[in-house]
Amino acid sequence: MAIMTERTTRSSVSFAYPFHLSGIEGIYPSGTYAIEVSEETIEGVSFVAYRRIQTTIDLPSNTAYMSRQVVEIEPADLEEALARDLETGNGKS
Repeated sequence: MAIMTERTTRSSVSFAYPFHLSGIEGIYPSGTYAIEVSEETIEGVSFVAYRRIQTTIDLPSNTAYMSRQVVEIEPADLEEALARDLETGNGKS
């Protein structure tokens, strides 16, 4: 019986300007945001390898009864938002 193991990596990203992410309603303020990536091992290979199963970002909530929300995102959408932030800083908005 194979045992699937998971690992979680936490990091942060910083936005110098307000930003939005594809598929998520709203514009979020500049600042530093927590990112969490969950991965599981890939079985049947001769070396240790992992497959990403989920990426989340910790965002401020848009509602009065919650202070924050953890939202699943596509890594490519995050990379695009970070690239737009960098372009904005370079005067290419």
